[in-house]
Amino acid sequence: MRVPLPERLREHAQGYNGTVVEPRHASTIIVVRDGAEGIEAYLMRRQTSMAFAAGMYVFPGGGMHPSDVTGEVPWAGPSTAEWARRLDCDESLARGLVVAAVRETFEETGVLLAGPGPDTVLSDTSGLEMQAARATLEAGEVTFAEFLLGHGLVLRSDLIGAWAHWITPTFEPRRYDTRFFVAAMPAGQRVGEMSREADHAAWAPLRDVLARVEAGEAAMMPPTVVACREVAEHTASTIVAAAAERTIRTIVPQLVEIDGDLFLETDLGDL
Repeated sequence: MRVPLPERLREHAQGYNGTVVEPRHASTIIVVRDGAEGIEAYLMRRQTSMAFAAGMYVFPGGGMHPSDVTGEVPWAGPSTAEWARRLDCDESLARGLVVAAVRETFEETGVLLAGPGPDTVLSDTSGLEMQAARATLEAGEVTFAEFLLGHGLVLRSDLIGAWAHWITPTFEPRRYDTRFFVAAMPAGQRVGEMSREADHAAWAPLRDVLARVEAGEAAMMPPTVVACREVAEHTASTIVAAAAERTIRTIVPQLVEIDGDLFLETDLGDL
C-alpha cells in the first residue's frame, strides 16, 4: 500500500537527519458497535496542539505506563502466557499492553472492559463515581490495579482481541510501537465526557469514515485507515472471534520519494 504523506508529517520528513528514536510501547482499542448503516467505531479527532497525530482521527489509546506492567491487576480471561504467544512478546510486556489498552480506553471514553467477576461486565459506567475515577487515573493519582481492586472489579481480557501491530516510521521524532486491539461496546454502557486530548469524538459508520478520508474531508494515519477497512468487513458480535483468526505481522511504513512527491509505503502482504 502506498499513500501520499499527510501534510502534517511533511515537516518531520523533510527535516529528518537520520536519527532514529526508540519507539514507546502503546495500545489502542477499536471499540465497535452495530448501527443502522453497518459496523461503527468510536473515533476521536486529536487536538491540533497535540505533538503526535495532531488533527487526526484516532481510536482510543495511548502509551503504556510502568504500573501497567508491574501492577497486580485482577485478571479474567486468557492468561498472560496466552497473550504473550498471541502478541509475540514476553509475558510482562503482554500484560502491560493489555492493561494499557483497557485503561486508556476507560480514561478516554468511559468504556470499561471489566466486571465484578470473570463472566460479567459492568452495564453502566456513567455514574459520578466512575466518571471521577477516569480523571484520577488520567492524572496518575491511582494505578489501574488500585482502581479495579478498590471497586471489586476484574479486567476481562476475553472481551478484546489482538488485531494488528504497527510501529511509527523512523523519520518521526515521536515514535510508538503500537498494538491494535478490538472490542465490542459492552451492552448498557455509553461513552462519557470527551477526552481533553480530543476536540471532536463520535460513533461513525466505518464505510462513511473511509469515504470522507478518500474525499479529503477527514485525516487519518495509514494504520487507522487500514484498520477501518479491515474492521468494516465484520460485525460487533463477530469482531473478537475474527481477531483470533488473524495473522499479525509487525508493520513499519517506509518513506519513499517518487517524482519529487513523498509517500508512505507499506507491504501489507496477505493482510
